[in-house]
Amino acid sequence: MTRGQSGATEPVRRAKSSLQAVLATKSSETERDSFVAVAPGRVNLVGGHTDYNDGLCLPTAVDRHVAVAARPRDDDLLRVHATDFDETATIGPDDAPDGWAAYVAAVARVLREQVAVPGADLAIASDVPTGAGLSSSAALELATGRALLAAADADLPTVDLALACWRAEREGVGVECGILDQFAAGLCEPDSALFLDCRTREYEQVSLGGAVGILVIDTGVSHELADSGYNDRVRECREALSALREASGRSLDALRDVDRDLLEAHADALDAAHYRRARHVATENERVKRARDALSAGDFERVGEAMVAGHESLRDDYEVSCSELDAAVELATGTDGVYGARMTGGGFGGSAVALVDGAELGRVMDAIDARATEWVGADARVFACRPSGGVRLVDAR
Repeated sequence: MTRGQSGATEPVRRAKSSLQAVLATKSSETERDSFVAVAPGRVNLVGGHTDYNDGLCLPTAVDRHVAVAARPRDDDLLRVHATDFDETATIGPDDAPDGWAAYVAAVARVLREQVAVPGADLAIASDVPTGAGLSSSAALELATGRALLAAADADLPTVDLALACWRAEREGVGVECGILDQFAAGLCEPDSALFLDCRTREYEQVSLGGAVGILVIDTGVSHELADSGYNDRVRECREALSALREASGRSLDALRDVDRDLLEAHADALDAAHYRRARHVATENERVKRARDALSAGDFERVGEAMVAGHESLRDDYEVSCSELDAAVELATGTDGVYGARMTGGGFGGSAVALVDGAELGRVMDAIDARATEWVGADARVFACRPSGGVRLVDAR
C-alpha cells in the first residue's frame, strides 16, 4: 500500500483536524494509527452520457480533492464528520442515511462484501464544488473506500475499488451511472487524460503534454443527479435500444453497438426523442476517438472542435444542457486562446470546461472571469485546474 504526495493540502489539513478535534475519544486519541486518503474531482473533455451505454470517454482528473481521514474503531459503527457542513452522522451496518452520509454508508456496505472492514471514525473535507458537475460524489466514494481499506489494513486494486464505488452509487444512492466518474477518480494520472472503454473497462493514459490549461466555468446552477432527468435519459436509451434491436433483428447489447448507418436504416422505428438520444451516443463515441487521436498528436484545435460538437449534441440531441451552460460555452469559445469548451458532467446545471492554450491561461481566465456574471449568471465563477492523479493515501503525520 503506497502513500503519495497529497496535492490537496487544505482538505487534508481540515480532515485531520476534524478527526482529532471533533471525533476524539479517550481510547483512540493516541493508540491507533490514522490514515488519510484523497481522491480528485474530474472534468470530461469528450464522451458525455456514453458510459452507461457501454461507450467511450475521455476524462481528466483535476486538482480539487476530497480528503477522508480515518481511524479504526472497536465496533462496527461509522462515526463520520463532514467538515464542510459541520455535520456528524453515526452509521450502523444496516443503516441507509440520506444526503452525503448515503455515499459513505453505501461504500462501506459494498466493501464489506469483499473485505473485513471495521468500524471507523471518519472526517471528510473537500474543495471539489458540490453540484458543479465535477463528480464530488465519486471523489467522496473513492477517498472513503481507500481510507476504510487502510483502516482495515487491507487493499484492493484500484480498478476493483472503483467498481465497488460504482456499485455503491447505483445501489445505495440510486443514480444509474456508468463507470466514468469512479474510473476517472481512481485511475487518472497527472498531466494526462484517460481514454476509457466502458464496455471492456480497458483504458490508456493520453498525455496532455503540459501545453494546455483547463478552465472550469461553474454556472452556479446546482444539480443533483438522483433528482434530475439523468435516470430518465438512461431509461430512454434502453427504450431506443430495444426498438432498434427489434427493428434490425440484430443482437444489440447497448447503444455502443449502434452506428449511424444502422440508426438511419431503422430511424422510422423510433420516435423523435429516442432517435435523438441514439444519435447523440453514436456520434459522441466517434468524437471521443477523434479527440483521443488528436490529443495524442498534440492537435488541440481538433480536440476543441470535438468538445464544441459534443456540447451541441448534448444540448440538441440529448437535451441535458441549460441556458447558463450554453452561455458559458459561448463565452469561452468566443475568447482568444480557447481551443474548445463544453458542458461537463451529467448536465441540468453544473459547469462547463474549456481547453486553453497553456501559455495564455492567465489572460484567458481573467477575460472570461470579467464577463462571467454578465453572460452566465450572478453566481458564476471561473477557476483553473491542473490534471491530477487518482485516489491515493497521503502522509497522515
